[in-house]
Amino acid sequence: MVEARANSLKAGPATRRIIETLAEQHPNADTELHYRNAFELLVATILSAQSTDQRVNMVTPALFKRYVDARALAQAAPPELEKLILSTGFFRQKSKALIGMSQKLLAEHGGDVPADMEKLTALPGVGRKTANVVLGHALGVPGLPVDRHVLRVSNRIGIAEGEDPVVVEQQLCARLPPGMWTLASDVQILHGRRICRPKPLCEECAVRDECDYYRTVVAQERPGVATKRTKASATKSTKVATKITKNTKKKKPPLL
Repeated sequence: MVEARANSLKAGPATRRIIETLAEQHPNADTELHYRNAFELLVATILSAQSTDQRVNMVTPALFKRYVDARALAQAAPPELEKLILSTGFFRQKSKALIGMSQKLLAEHGGDVPADMEKLTALPGVGRKTANVVLGHALGVPGLPVDRHVLRVSNRIGIAEGEDPVVVEQQLCARLPPGMWTLASDVQILHGRRICRPKPLCEECAVRDECDYYRTVVAQERPGVATKRTKASATKSTKVATKITKNTKKKKPPLL
């Protein structure tokens, strides 16, 4: 099923060109979470689920002052920890995840964050997206985190298709060299926040001429601009992106 969808997506050279163009529009793209080491980024990324990076950055200075490493956080009293992370939402679930994660880091990795996807996702509260964030930004291991922004942007442009983050990650990684994986995530996240919002600012988009969604909009105003194949592909991508946007509005427990 993935292969069938993949055949209609933009090829590797086009995908690389689009990511490079987005990187020019969003220079120095990087995670907006504040951290000093892999452990702090792991904690911050867990807290960012169903919250904002800005909110997490307001919480983490006091949190990291109180709990400087995995050993300290592993011994945290839940009520005390919950007070510190309350404003990030789902604080009880996150508190349990942070303590469990720290305890397992201490027991199995000496308190160090492993540079390995399988070992990271074996930690309590750590999913593939969180692991990719830490691998790509703090540990120098290629990783492509897929969040709601990456889902929306990649589907609209036509460089990926689907609602499953793992499938979209596979599609993007297959079309990009490993050295571009983290960059591809960073620029799409910023693009989704700043320009390709649920109500997109297409006129400000540097890749609009290569975007399936934009071509459908232009085709409605200027008949003949887009081919039937492009229209069909864009319509499908737009439906998926719209569904993704609607799903993110439903309040649900964080997907870490």
